[in-house]
Amino acid sequence: MELKFQVYAKIAKPISEVFDAVYNPKKLSGYFTTGGASAPLDAGTTVTWDFADFPGAFPVHVRQVERNRFIELEWKAGDGDYNTQVRMEFEALDDKSTLVRIAESGWKKTPEGLKSSYGNCMGWSQMLLALKVFVEQGTNLRAFLY
Repeated sequence: MELKFQVYAKIAKPISEVFDAVYNPKKLSGYFTTGGASAPLDAGTTVTWDFADFPGAFPVHVRQVERNRFIELEWKAGDGDYNTQVRMEFEALDDKSTLVRIAESGWKKTPEGLKSSYGNCMGWSQMLLALKVFVEQGTNLRAFLY
């Protein structure tokens, strides 16, 4: 069995605004990478994400990006010295709402890999909630989660 998951949320804002809230490091740092994001998510770059409530910057390798469609990333698995793959997809439902899907895969089929995948599933679910509240209401939900 492959260790993978997908989470999703509908956000009541246009696709360009939702995409930019993930792509743009200043906006991303306003609700998710509260310790900072080093640069925009441009294909072929490696950026760092830092979380004020979870110390230590994480290198994030940006593999592919198509504006307003998807972002593909790789980063180190929490249970070892290998990478998992993350794909964020953005779908306009109409001119005022966007569906965001985040899928992650690539963990080793071990008890530690399973535990790491569950942790990331929780983290991406919370990221989507924080994204929704930030884009729709301008509030940093993460500040109240941890």
